[in-house]
Amino acid sequence: MSDLYTELLVKKERTAKDNLLRYGLMVLTVIAAVAGIFIHPVILLAALAFGIGCYFAFMRTDVEYEYLFVNGDMDVDMVMSKSKRKRVRSFKITEADLVAPVDSHRMDYYNGSQNMKVYDYSSGNREHKRFAVITRVDNQNCKIIIEPDEKLAQAMKNSAPSKVFLD
Repeated sequence: MSDLYTELLVKKERTAKDNLLRYGLMVLTVIAAVAGIFIHPVILLAALAFGIGCYFAFMRTDVEYEYLFVNGDMDVDMVMSKSKRKRVRSFKITEADLVAPVDSHRMDYYNGSQNMKVYDYSSGNREHKRFAVITRVDNQNCKIIIEPDEKLAQAMKNSAPSKVFLD
């Protein structure tokens, strides 16, 4: 028996907020360093703190999502700065209520729900074809947004044909 295995890496696009955070912290670091050199050396501690914040901001804003699909089980990992990997979500496609494109008419009922938690593990580009997975996580209904390619979408369809819609 062969396993149904597919993996995909999707790079999250940086938003204006991410760029503002990155470049804002860099500017604050430089200003604090210059002020520490010319005004008072204690200000160099602030420059150090801003520099450390800059390091973490660069890690958190350079993100890729890796989808690993094996026999109906989907794992979503977050890869930060191409060096640190963290498993952010695991779920079964066969236990999902519905898997369909985000803008599909099949999602109309779920899009109106106010108390549904939304997890976005896509590139963030609304022009790409993004899918929503309606499932239960920690006994709460949630919508997980992913961005599969054709191969991954077809593998999900083969795994749960009555729950996955590719329209």
